[in-house]
Amino acid sequence: MIFSNLGQGAAASKKILVNAAILSAIFSAAVAREPDPLLTRPGWELAAQASGYSYLEPDFAKLSGNRLGIVATGTLTSPEGVFSRFDFRQSYGRLKYEGSGTQSDVPDLILEARVVAGLDWLGGSFSLSPHLGLGYRYLYSDSRGYTSTGAIGYRRESNYLYAPLGLTARFRLGNRWVLAPMLEADILVRGRQASKLTDAGLGLMDITNEQKEGRGHRASLMLEKDHWAVGAWTQYWHIDNSDFQCATAVVNGLCFGGREPENYTRETGLELRYRF
Repeated sequence: MIFSNLGQGAAASKKILVNAAILSAIFSAAVAREPDPLLTRPGWELAAQASGYSYLEPDFAKLSGNRLGIVATGTLTSPEGVFSRFDFRQSYGRLKYEGSGTQSDVPDLILEARVVAGLDWLGGSFSLSPHLGLGYRYLYSDSRGYTSTGAIGYRRESNYLYAPLGLTARFRLGNRWVLAPMLEADILVRGRQASKLTDAGLGLMDITNEQKEGRGHRASLMLEKDHWAVGAWTQYWHIDNSDFQCATAVVNGLCFGGREPENYTRETGLELRYRF
């Protein structure tokens, strides 16, 4: 009986050791599968933004104020380090108009959709991820009503198609914290400005101007860990003069009309992002 019990005890101990080894192997495999925080992460992200905004037409008009926005992102990755990403952004503000008088609480909406693709280059303590793609930016401003000087406002819609070319770097800080600066150049492919001049009730027709020259850039500095990221960002656009379009009937080869003047847009803000 004594020898039998010892044999059973040894067998039980062996079984415990085997089970422990299996659990250790499973845990090690799970840790090995945990993604490197320096790599582009697949899946979905949702972000909230707050920003200060300024739109300037030199010697003509200015729109400025604060905005709130949301961003949704979906990302696909491959074992080879190739990634593709879709971004959607919506931002809204009630801005101050300064030009032909002043006007407060002008509703202003920005919608933006982008598709980019890139490649992760992984080093020991950092990575580089260049990307390029295609973006669409839509702006809507509703300044209908009267300014402080009695001028009558109207609705405006801007449509921009552009090509982004950028680079994200990620630096390992320890304990899975990552510092991620990003720089990007945006090249205007085509712009179209629709001005609802009929809103002014002055007998003018709505016009649509084409914008062919423009450029922009954006930058961000994010601090990331696991599911969360927080940081600052900025965007800039410079769009050149558009073509000329008639807003009245042509009489003897002449008409009354206009062009969309050269303009500058600057926006700077903070972002809090959650990764699913």
